[in-house]
Amino acid sequence: MHAHVVLRSADGHEATLVPGDFVGRTSAAALQLDDGRVSEAHAMVSLREGELQLLPLRGALAVNGEPVPHAVLRPGVVVELALGVGVTCVEVHLPESILGVEGAGLPRQMVPAVASVVLAARPRLVSGWREDAAAHLWSSGDGFRLRAGGVTRAVDAGDVVELGATRLQFVAIPLGEAGPRTTRRHGDFGAPLHIVARYDTVHVSREGQAPVVFAGMQARLLSELVAMDGPVPWGILTAELWPEEDDAAVRRGRLDALLLRLRRRLRAVGLRADLVRTDGAGTVELVKYANDRVEDFT
Repeated sequence: MHAHVVLRSADGHEATLVPGDFVGRTSAAALQLDDGRVSEAHAMVSLREGELQLLPLRGALAVNGEPVPHAVLRPGVVVELALGVGVTCVEVHLPESILGVEGAGLPRQMVPAVASVVLAARPRLVSGWREDAAAHLWSSGDGFRLRAGGVTRAVDAGDVVELGATRLQFVAIPLGEAGPRTTRRHGDFGAPLHIVARYDTVHVSREGQAPVVFAGMQARLLSELVAMDGPVPWGILTAELWPEEDDAAVRRGRLDALLLRLRRRLRAVGLRADLVRTDGAGTVELVKYANDRVEDFT
């Protein structure tokens, strides 16, 4: 009950990737490419409006020799990551529905291949394995497994799990409703934005109004998202923001606190609170409407 794609590298190695997995030079990549022309985290698989796509993170993509902002993954498609370096889409699996989870304080979201349920002040589903989590979820091929309180069991749509005072309901999310959706404009908050990123500062303005200046870690977060120009796994993003911190759980906690402060600031100054968005697959992205302008001086 999850979408996946099989990609083949030029040397014949095949790997199965799910939304949130990435292709790159690092050993952490689901499909590792041993080539200096490929970035460590070059591109990521994403589920968007019923399609699996390969999105660029730290590198460019091309199909049939033409640069593309993203590549729709269909059997036979060859995606070039650099001149002479490509991956071939061998197989795509798109089920009718994706396993999701929801609960009080936890909006409906799809379950990543590996996820942790963190309760703390409010319940959250985060991508990856966190030792301090109240429960863990992972894909087992055709289904999902859950471990809580030392007990491991299969879970499927319709199941209910009690974690102390928190009640989680597993649901089936139709494929077309899973993953990030096209952003719709709404009212004045949807007015076009002009974003100028300079790493240490970011200026965000609407036509006829003075720019709002972001500094410090909020500016660094916005600048990284501008530079990456697409959804990025939180692990990669936090490694860029806090390279001296080896503990991924600590970095994730810092990111959550930073996002909360940033959204409060955006609301306070009358800008779109959804300018930065996270999804259930553990990715973070800068949400740009059609008429927004972004200048990258990072």
